Amino acid sequence: MKRWIILLYFFALTISGFLGITAWQSSRYAALEREVKHFEADQEIWIESNKRLIAGIAVLSSSGRIEKIARDELGLSKIRPEDVLQIRIDSKRRTP
Repeated sequence: MKRWIILLYFFALTISGFLGITAWQSSRYAALEREVKHFEADQEIWIESNKRLIAGIAVLSSSGRIEKIARDELGLSKIRPEDVLQIRIDSKRRTP
């Protein structure tokens, strides 16, 4: 009879232990899930920011804008093809 009482206490403690561990694990899972949602929201913000920055880079690096700055602010102009002087060096012939 005493053996049955000890066995009954053991099962009662074991079951309550499993229930406690399950509750602890569930709360831990919920906390991790909240953290993941927070990270996903941060990621969306970063993605949108990157999209805006890429669009800004595309606008700032357009050839029309660069040409206007070169002409108006720096006083540069396009060179005519006939004004280009090309020098070619033959790498096969070497002078001593």
